[in-house]
Amino acid sequence: MDKREENKEIKNQEQIHLIESLSPNERKILHFLTKDFEEIVKKSGLDETSVLRALEFLSNKKIIELKIDQKKQVELGVNGILYIKKGLPERRLVNLVADKKTISLNEAKKHSELNDNEFQAALGALKKKALINTSNSNIIFSGTKEEISRKTLEEQFLESLPLELEKLSPENKFCLDSLKSRKNIIELTSENKVNIKLTKLGEEIIKESGNIKHEDYLEALTPEILSNQSWKNKKFRRYDIKSPVPQISGGKRHFVNQATDYARKVWSELGFKEMTGNFSQTGFWNFDALFTAQDHPVREIQDTFYIKDIKGKLPDKKIVEAVKQAHEKGIAGSKGWRYKFNEKESERVILRTHTTCLSSQTLAMLGKLKTTKEKQGKFFAVGKCFRNETVDWGHLFEFNQTEGIVVDPNANFRNLLGYLKEFFKKMGFQEVKFVPSYFPYTEPSVEIYGYNSIKKVWMEIGGAGIFRPEVVIPLLGEYIPVLAWGPGFDRSIMEYYSIGDLRDMYSNNIAKLRTMKFWEK
Repeated sequence: MDKREENKEIKNQEQIHLIESLSPNERKILHFLTKDFEEIVKKSGLDETSVLRALEFLSNKKIIELKIDQKKQVELGVNGILYIKKGLPERRLVNLVADKKTISLNEAKKHSELNDNEFQAALGALKKKALINTSNSNIIFSGTKEEISRKTLEEQFLESLPLELEKLSPENKFCLDSLKSRKNIIELTSENKVNIKLTKLGEEIIKESGNIKHEDYLEALTPEILSNQSWKNKKFRRYDIKSPVPQISGGKRHFVNQATDYARKVWSELGFKEMTGNFSQTGFWNFDALFTAQDHPVREIQDTFYIKDIKGKLPDKKIVEAVKQAHEKGIAGSKGWRYKFNEKESERVILRTHTTCLSSQTLAMLGKLKTTKEKQGKFFAVGKCFRNETVDWGHLFEFNQTEGIVVDPNANFRNLLGYLKEFFKKMGFQEVKFVPSYFPYTEPSVEIYGYNSIKKVWMEIGGAGIFRPEVVIPLLGEYIPVLAWGPGFDRSIMEYYSIGDLRDMYSNNIAKLRTMKFWEK
């Protein structure tokens, strides 16, 4: 066999394999490919979607060249059809006003038989054309009989529909912009024009396909085929594994929820119990119990969302008095803030500015236990917080925070840094650093920074420290070292998802969400 015959044999074999890979729907339309799309649908007995999908597969196999042109049309809407018969609202109103010269708004609305939306739209349209004026609840005709005797551009436009969008004249485009904001007068529709061109390969495939008995090919292996052994002396259709298929977007949890679930898993594996609570909290738990002075700037409305006209319930009087004592006179050697504590300020209800309010409530709960040993424990929280922030790439007014406390007589600052390093390592931050800082309720205190490789900057991701005695003693009833931290969780996951702007995390762009990878660590 010479080289030419060998190539011909290979080509024939490839064509046979290609024919053997045709799906039932592709085979149904194969011999109608020289006809237009509507004729293919009619003769194949398939619906338009099935035919279009089969054509796309044939195009992928180079059997046809497929081109789909989208034609947009402007057509009459439901109200547009009605207005062609009865006249536009402004036409009906101007005819009435021109006849009366002056008419009250109420009379005009009554006799024109227009609904509220139509009446307001008509008034606006006629004012723009300087055909009427309104004064003292009256409508005054200010045009001429000649002006209203001619059909308006809008009326002429409606009578000329349907029209192709791309072929509209400047006048028609003006009318389109004027009418499309009004309810159901016009509507834009799209129509796909399918152009099919049979390739040389396609011609050969059609010719060759008549020599193959497709009924001898099985589409799938079923229990019936196995039981009656009808698979014998037959072949399975070749599956096309190269052609692209429509992408399927399966349901999945939002990637932020995936990350928060993972954070819960990390803390749980480290032996922590989860703390939960409401988004709305009293100023007592959010600020006072954490030794934040009642005149501190963070409690101003510029920084905190307050809920109007709602008064919250304070806890046991014993706890309130202990916190009040810490603020006014100090505790365990401190001098306090030296001001008169106001319980009304404590009762104000806010959207929690941090999840640390859950830590203060947990300490108060532990304070009801009898022994120091019973009061020990490790606790965490992951939840939303709210602050009156200026929104930018690194700040949102609504964000997630992960909270943690360790209550243990032997806990120290090195333990605190160890917990934080381990957590952020598991969250994907290879580079974390700690910087000395100040917070009203911890001493010593640190800020946590993680390196953002997208922005190429060190980004603050939270604060941490050891609760001061002024926080611990009023709530716990005694001083036990309490390690505490509250990093902003959204910033923690920016690195993993290569997000450079926090606002992108909650834009809910469905196309982006479909392509967002799963949280895997």
